[in-house]
Amino acid sequence: MLDNRELISQIAVTAQQMRDIEGRIFAAGMPVAALMEKVAGLIATRIQKIIAEQENLPVSSSRIGILTGPGHNGGDALVVARELHFRGYRVSIYCPFPNLKELTSQHLQYAQSLGIPCYQSIEQLPCDLLIDGLFGFGLEREIKDSVAAAINQFNESSKPIISIDLPSGLHTDTGEVLGTAIRATHTLCLGLWKLGLLQDQALDYVGKAELIDFDIPLADVEAVLGTSPSIKRITSHTALSTLPLPRPPVTHKYKEGHLLLICGSRRYAGGAILTALGARASGVGMLSIAVPESLKPLLVSHLPEALIIGCPETESGAIAQLQLPPKTDLSSFNAIAAGPGLTTEASPIVNEVLSSTDILLLDADALNILAEMGTIPRLQKRQAITVLTPHTGEFKRLFPDVADPMKDRIKAVREASAQSGAVVLLKGARTAIANQGTIWINPESTPALARGGSGDVLTGLMGGLLAQAALRQIPVEEIVATAAWWHSQAGIIAAQERTELGVDAFTLTQYLMKVLRSHLNPHI
Repeated sequence: MLDNRELISQIAVTAQQMRDIEGRIFAAGMPVAALMEKVAGLIATRIQKIIAEQENLPVSSSRIGILTGPGHNGGDALVVARELHFRGYRVSIYCPFPNLKELTSQHLQYAQSLGIPCYQSIEQLPCDLLIDGLFGFGLEREIKDSVAAAINQFNESSKPIISIDLPSGLHTDTGEVLGTAIRATHTLCLGLWKLGLLQDQALDYVGKAELIDFDIPLADVEAVLGTSPSIKRITSHTALSTLPLPRPPVTHKYKEGHLLLICGSRRYAGGAILTALGARASGVGMLSIAVPESLKPLLVSHLPEALIIGCPETESGAIAQLQLPPKTDLSSFNAIAAGPGLTTEASPIVNEVLSSTDILLLDADALNILAEMGTIPRLQKRQAITVLTPHTGEFKRLFPDVADPMKDRIKAVREASAQSGAVVLLKGARTAIANQGTIWINPESTPALARGGSGDVLTGLMGGLLAQAALRQIPVEEIVATAAWWHSQAGIIAAQERTELGVDAFTLTQYLMKVLRSHLNPHI
């Protein structure tokens, strides 16, 4: 069972939700000034550690520029300035705004009384590192004129920038750049994760993000969001808790799930192998793989433990029809995953599996075939759970009438799931997963996964986990989230050991087990 702080670390909020939560805290009697002091103290302590770890500068020579805005984000920055001044750092303030909120103005007055210099021109600001407190959450207007020019100069300076709450200039909910934005090297998000930090379009500006937990009461969060928040970050704790581990001491292969993979063609034989290797790593009890007859010897050589089903094929080498073993039909499996390497010639195969009553995972060519059939009408006829795993291009073909996934991935994936009734996983640097109203976001990934075949590995891994989950009645969206987390963690570990250029899809499959070893047995 998750403790309160672990639950807090999962939650992502919009600007309005954060206002409502803070409003409850202040209404209950917490003084704004007291909370600002607490938060800024935590920020200052963390900044000290970042400087010690990253900059390797002695306190006496560390020059820190504090970028101060007119609101309470600027107030936080000014308290940080004061605390760092007391701890021996050489602090200067940049404040280009003539009118400040009362509390922020008081902090500026006190900082100046301590002898901390304040400048309105960035050319006068002596610094080796910048603390960004220009704008906090809730910014909606475009940044223009002198402030925009100053932000651009800060970005061009190549100096490390630590943003308080989120980089100034980013929309809190969508991550959109409002004219221009600070390119932070670190972002210290306050209290609860802001949704915009988990959107792909924000990632060039966020740098390394971490949460500064200042003990928001869970009761206040639940009063605003409900007991089951609709948007959650996937954490290692939640992912590992969903895995089918430990296994019962008395079990057998059919109790650990039976997955049918339908994949591959003569042209794309590698897709079948990579998908199968991903499924193997999932620990599924039985793995059956339907491929064109000409690929059967190749698959047997790579996966001798799997049941390889050779199917009649077209002249070009695609599966012409499913030909399952005697006394076997589609209902014999706990889950079916189809798509990688099929080619669009396999339309009859996709039509057949859509008519099944099994959990069905569709990827790659199966998604393109589904789009041609008509995504919404076809899925509305299904009597079982469907999981779709498109990248952005496939998503647009499947769901041409929903929000633009390039501008707001969260809204897009939520609308797609609501329309289709499917669990939708939208691939990206921050993969988003929706099941009707519930959204899971994978907060960590690596560009090392931007290689052909990486998605095939995910399909196999997810299919194997879905087959096992079907016997344990685990919510499908949680299993899909776990597969996304596991896959990305394998890429992260592989990139750390090999560099981002060295993580091909086959190598990725070899790191899947390392993820579990590193998280379940961290001392090995």
